Amino acid sequence: MHLMIPHASALGEAAVHAARELALPQLAALLGLLSPGTRLGSDEFDPNTALEQALAAAWGWQAEAGTLPTAAALAEDDGIAAGTSAWALLTPLHLSVGSDQVTALHPRALALTEAESRAFFESLAWLFPAEEGWRRAWGATERWYVAHDELAGLASASLERVINRNVAPWMPEARRLRTLQNELQMALHRHPLNEAREARGALPLNAAWLSGCGRAQARAATPALRLHPELREPLLDEDWAAWREAWAALDAGPVAELLRRARAGEAVALTLCGERHAQHYAPRQRGGLDRLWSRIAPPRGDVAAALEAL
Repeated sequence: MHLMIPHASALGEAAVHAARELALPQLAALLGLLSPGTRLGSDEFDPNTALEQALAAAWGWQAEAGTLPTAAALAEDDGIAAGTSAWALLTPLHLSVGSDQVTALHPRALALTEAESRAFFESLAWLFPAEEGWRRAWGATERWYVAHDELAGLASASLERVINRNVAPWMPEARRLRTLQNELQMALHRHPLNEAREARGALPLNAAWLSGCGRAQARAATPALRLHPELREPLLDEDWAAWREAWAALDAGPVAELLRRARAGEAVALTLCGERHAQHYAPRQRGGLDRLWSRIAPPRGDVAAALEAL
């Protein structure tokens, strides 16, 4: 069993304070049995999140920074045949313009219905003409896809790098992506569907974030992998009370199960993903005396230090 926990920590004073208040006895016991191994990521300015890099490593992907083909993988998960085209994920959202920055609100803030999402998506079809080699596919209310060979190899920042943050540092350097984002914003400006939304007091859909550009890569089978995303929403919302509650539930459930398996001698692995790094853990090699001592005085890991290092 390989347990992967994204959004295990975050940067910022409030996040660090919330992490230090965590009581995770099962995780502490588990870290006492495991040794740190592969460490992925670099810093919080990497276009791809630590989770994306950890999944790419598990799947056996090879790609340059910012070019992990996550859009193609998500499209396949949504039942779309990716084929050999290069795909991009288009996430409908609202850009809030402030006095000193432009902030990308969480896509959930739009509260789009499926009918609205599909109507917006179809209304933008003219930007991606099939006669010029474009493919389009609607995956879900907050997941639209386009494909074209010219999207291959274009670096783009993960959606999670911009949610509830200033988008300026993450705007794509590739001219083609900048052009597409500008065209999308212009097409959505004074859009009839937006006028109807604003008339009823809803936020206008005024942008779409492009990310995950690239051609689909085969994914190695990972039957033992268990991905638990329960920390994502409270962390993105900066709801630290809910984030601590979600951590406590993970500790009492999946983490406790992994601990039981580790103590039983099963093959286990743990990957904790933060804003900068993904840290992999595996059982340490222990001799007979070491195993005896661990039963008498079970070792415990430093949870706070492990999370802050992510």
